[in-house]
Amino acid sequence: MKKQLKTLPEFSNEREERRFWETHDSTDYLDWKQAHQVVMPNLKPTTKTISLRLPQHLLDSIKTAAHARDVPYQSLIKVWLQEKLHGH
Repeated sequence: MKKQLKTLPEFSNEREERRFWETHDSTDYLDWKQAHQVVMPNLKPTTKTISLRLPQHLLDSIKTAAHARDVPYQSLIKVWLQEKLHGH
């Protein structure tokens, strides 16, 4: 026996929709068995600017390593942090 789904309400803005989903179960409105995986290749992760104080000699060493790899030093720092975080 198939579950009768409720009709999705119309939302006037994202805030209203967010409040709705905080208090309602999506399985009452959507059949997740019919969902399809979507790939969005043009999305870029949100970034946050931070200030990081490093000893000058450490920054110089990082810049030298980045130059040897022909990449910006900030990018190299991000790669190293990601590798360390995931245990590579």
